Amino acid sequence: MLDNYSNMKELPSTQPQPDINQRLADRISALRAERGLSLDALAKKCDVSRSMISLIERGETSPTAVVLDKLAFGLGVTLASLFEAPQPDASPVVRRADQLQWTDPQSGYTRRNISPPHFRSPLQIVEIDFPAGAKVTYEAGLREVGIHQQVWILEGCMEFIFDGKHHRLQAGDCLAMQENQHIVFQNTSKRPARYIVVVNTGFLTN
Repeated sequence: MLDNYSNMKELPSTQPQPDINQRLADRISALRAERGLSLDALAKKCDVSRSMISLIERGETSPTAVVLDKLAFGLGVTLASLFEAPQPDASPVVRRADQLQWTDPQSGYTRRNISPPHFRSPLQIVEIDFPAGAKVTYEAGLREVGIHQQVWILEGCMEFIFDGKHHRLQAGDCLAMQENQHIVFQNTSKRPARYIVVVNTGFLTN
């Protein structure tokens, strides 16, 4: 679960696109249908309540990053792929103005999907703005297929805890990890951090 911080800064001023909740709703509903999972089955698989999944699929709530990660785990996809579905005729180019941006309503961190949307590729690039004092714990657990990622710090500093080890990274540092364990992302400094995540999933984005 996410921790609350009394000293957390105001959420970033840039707001997500107005249809982001509906986009997530349609994508999650479609993935669940493709996999033949009922609401109850998905709820049991990813440890998210049936009522919460139902609200998300109706576009009536803005899910947190932790909830989305659990849903991604239950559906067998990456977190980034919940925002878009691969399409055979997708353009290999995306302009910055068209890159999807989303803000976690609980921690305040903002993620921007850098990679061209809908383009079928084993690589996904995401830019993260992480507020000072914020912390996110992904607890989805073991995935059926390993997801490898590397984190490159552009500004500020971040701390990552996984596999029983604590890593503190500053600007220019890069950390490689695999999403087969609980991972803690936290910024205990007084300045926001910005970093790039490059994810290699094979073709785990169907």
